[in-house]
Amino acid sequence: MPRIAIGGFLHETNTFGPSKASYADFDGASGYGPIRHGDEVFAHLSNVNAAIAGAIAEGRARGWEMMPALWCAASPSAQVTEDAFERITGALIDRIAAAIPLDGVFLDLHGAMVTEHLDDGEGEILRRLRDRIGPDVPVAVALDLHANVTPLMFAQADLLESYRTYPHVDMIATGARAATVLAQMIETGRKPEKTFLQAPFLTAISWQSTWTDPARGLYARLAEIAQDVTALSFNMGFPAADFHDCGMSVLAYGPRADGAAHAMMDAVAAAEPDFRGRVYSPADGVAEALRLAAHARRPVVLSDTQDNPGAGANSDTTGMIRAMLAAGAPGAIGNLFDPAAARMVHQAGTGATVRLALGGHSQPGDTPLESEFTVEVLSDGTFPCPGPFYGGRVMQMGPSAALRIGDLRIALTSAKAQMADREMFRALGIPPEEEKIVIVKSSNHFRADFQPISEAVLVCAAPGPMAVNPATLPWRRLRPGLRLEPLGAPFNGDPA
Repeated sequence: MPRIAIGGFLHETNTFGPSKASYADFDGASGYGPIRHGDEVFAHLSNVNAAIAGAIAEGRARGWEMMPALWCAASPSAQVTEDAFERITGALIDRIAAAIPLDGVFLDLHGAMVTEHLDDGEGEILRRLRDRIGPDVPVAVALDLHANVTPLMFAQADLLESYRTYPHVDMIATGARAATVLAQMIETGRKPEKTFLQAPFLTAISWQSTWTDPARGLYARLAEIAQDVTALSFNMGFPAADFHDCGMSVLAYGPRADGAAHAMMDAVAAAEPDFRGRVYSPADGVAEALRLAAHARRPVVLSDTQDNPGAGANSDTTGMIRAMLAAGAPGAIGNLFDPAAARMVHQAGTGATVRLALGGHSQPGDTPLESEFTVEVLSDGTFPCPGPFYGGRVMQMGPSAALRIGDLRIALTSAKAQMADREMFRALGIPPEEEKIVIVKSSNHFRADFQPISEAVLVCAAPGPMAVNPATLPWRRLRPGLRLEPLGAPFNGDPA
């Protein structure tokens, strides 16, 4: 019976974001729940949309003796604090080392973690792991599609296997694929040949959805090429991490890895001109939504993409709210993160009219919306999200409320998590299917649950820290020559 250590530590870092991820954010303050240790990993993560769930299922089917270390995640933000990284990494590695002798290790990582003291969080985790378990124990890692893969990560892991969908609805399948290759390494005693390539341009996350081209076509091509190798991944990268290895990459494993990697990268290069799309200003987006909603039977969904907490924003900007109020447009928006306002409305009670300075606390140039709001619904913020992205995860959003101002309803929360499941509205008494216009603070994950009920989806760029065009960010540390947008100017090494 193979002895396999399993664990996970996930964070997507926007180095331009307004707030950092502390230990408390990983231990329950960000909507993902507390750090899970030991058998708690089995109890809480076996049946949710997470890569570790796929590894657990595959391991049970193969009769592995699995040794769970810990698993945790925090909402994307600015850098992980040194304290959080060192405490969590130390505990993760110590627990894995305590399980030695081991036949293999499976880790559920994101791939785009930057800390206060390290550019390459995952590379350092894997380096420290190797120092403890030695060079021979096979290590398989599941990564997010947005991983900024580094040479250190590639060198220290025997397999890096990434999601193939955005919205990420295949996390379980990814974990299972990685576990399958880990099993092959254990059974054969051999590790696969591997090739790693980095693409020469950045792409905005708003145009990375695998529900639309060019990403849809690229992942179809990946599925074709992958038939000839042990494993193949295309990472579209997270284009808001200011360090040398930010960007897209291809990873291939097996006897024909080099040819497969270059074939996939050729497809990526050919698709470069197509990684662009229509972006609306807040006023123009609301005007177009009203035009479409006049004859629609389903909601028009607007993506408030630059305030996406799934990409490191604070989910508290007011640009889209102001545009809706100026147009007198009916609808709903969520989530609006403002713990202080949530405390005030809970003290006031359901049905009360409360004067608030709502949101607008984190983005330069944005200001709180000062007005009176009606408190329609109060909640403790704990509920399951059954949609395809969260996959049954129990959210812990803290004291929450549905507020009304004019014809606009606002989902107010005390924790940050992007609006990617309709239940996040429903739990506050707002059925999104019945709204004319629905605004989500999300870039693409919302599509899995909202696009099937939408008349149209429009991408809007209200002020926020997750730039819809990465070329507008004040880059300082990228690798010279990397194009800052598709077909755009290369980074010349000088600080912006």
